[in-house]
Amino acid sequence: MTGRIVVGIDGSAASLDALRWAAGEARLRGADLDVAVVWELPTLSPAAPVPSVSTSALAAAAEDLMEETLGGEGLDENSAPPTHGIVTEGPVALTLLELGRHADLLVVGARGRGSFVGMLLGSVSQHVVSHAVCPVVVVPERNDEPESDPEDLDGGSA
Repeated sequence: MTGRIVVGIDGSAASLDALRWAAGEARLRGADLDVAVVWELPTLSPAAPVPSVSTSALAAAAEDLMEETLGGEGLDENSAPPTHGIVTEGPVALTLLELGRHADLLVVGARGRGSFVGMLLGSVSQHVVSHAVCPVVVVPERNDEPESDPEDLDGGSA
């Protein structure tokens, strides 16, 4: 029996790390991987102007992101598990929760594309962790900076 893992991506470095982690986990489990790009029209209070964005432009950008991701930027096609792309409109956290309703695992990055909209709505990863009916993995941000040696903190003098 093949399982199902859902991963939400938004093109950020953190979401691509989550995608790579989810693909590795799907390979280990022999599971299918559903890669989801969820988009929605930004809504803010009347005091904060929203840039004019058309629905068709956002839909096209989401499709482009999925094509780039599945076309090799995000996954190594030679080692990728059976993968299905899902591009849909809706509230991001709620849509991911719905997609994960019958999944074995839901995977998100610790941080997506930060914006004022994200601050108002709260963290997608936090909402998903709090409300999912399946297990959730939040892939932490990668820190590519080398760890400092405690001995170097005093300027190197002994």
